[in-house]
Amino acid sequence: MPIPSEPSTWEKVRLGRTPAESRLLREPIVDAIRAHFKGNGFREVETPLLVGRPGMEPYLDVFQTRLHTVRGEQHVAYLTTSPEYAMKKLLAAGIGPIFQICKSFRNGEEVSALHNPEFTILEWYRPRADYRSLMTDCEALFQTIARVLAPDRPDQQLVYQGKRVDLTVPWERLSVHAAFERYAGVDLNQSSDLVETAHRKGYAGTSETTWEQAYHLIFLNEIEPWLGQVKPTILYDYPIGLAALARPSPTNPSIAERFELYVAGMELANAFSELVDPVEQSRRLHAERAERRQLGKTSYDVDDDFIRALSVGMPESAGIALGVDRLVMLFADVPSIRDVLWFPADELFRAPVDDG
Repeated sequence: MPIPSEPSTWEKVRLGRTPAESRLLREPIVDAIRAHFKGNGFREVETPLLVGRPGMEPYLDVFQTRLHTVRGEQHVAYLTTSPEYAMKKLLAAGIGPIFQICKSFRNGEEVSALHNPEFTILEWYRPRADYRSLMTDCEALFQTIARVLAPDRPDQQLVYQGKRVDLTVPWERLSVHAAFERYAGVDLNQSSDLVETAHRKGYAGTSETTWEQAYHLIFLNEIEPWLGQVKPTILYDYPIGLAALARPSPTNPSIAERFELYVAGMELANAFSELVDPVEQSRRLHAERAERRQLGKTSYDVDDDFIRALSVGMPESAGIALGVDRLVMLFADVPSIRDVLWFPADELFRAPVDDG
């Protein structure tokens, strides 16, 4: 049996060749998260990670397997990309404010400084609330964690890779339209042909390039790196086509009540005022299913049980997903997600050693 020439993370820690502090920081951070939500009246829940109908996001790949029973039955099964659907079903059942810290899985993504196919996610939901309540929640949660990790530092400063970010409230609130104007010189209200705008800016494209693809080319290259550099940035009010699970603004139906949280140029969280109209939600999910097929992604049925939950009467609610691994990266001041994981995927699945 060959012995790998490159030590794994746990071996490096044992040999004193890599610091363990960044990985050990996960425990007090998760403890602080749990205490924060329990102290604010939230109930902690657990929902399935193995499901028959996962999320329908067109650009996400899923892990697929088969469930076998002793009676010889077989069921196609998937690892969840998020616990979102199950948690919303609990909201429809009247459970009240809830949170969950769990694993989620996304296939087909390059293992990188910000991505691991298995990752830890925090989601919380507030009934009878909208996305503005979640903005305040984010501010309070970060301050709680900062106090736990540095109780003798009242200045609420976070230093990440040489950048000093001020966590004191209020944080920057910037609309998507304002961000495109400020950083890219693009007026989204006037740029009906965003593909042509991206082409004029020098981005490569084809006749099949979509508005959404052009949006992301401009956003990822010209806008995202600037977000959250002085204070955390809450980027809010997305074009409705980029928020399949969010409700439209009551004053502007072309805008969705969605925000993302950025710190030091890193995306940390994605939040919505939830869409609770079962007819509209079903229409959007079937449209996304069709887009998945067009893109050649794994196809599966829409979760009709989720639609039934909305029909029963899910209250007006707001929900958010926050990446715990990236959160630990920030407070540990490390450049890569692998620095906060004991068993990163590129070690678990590295090429086997040839024993000759």
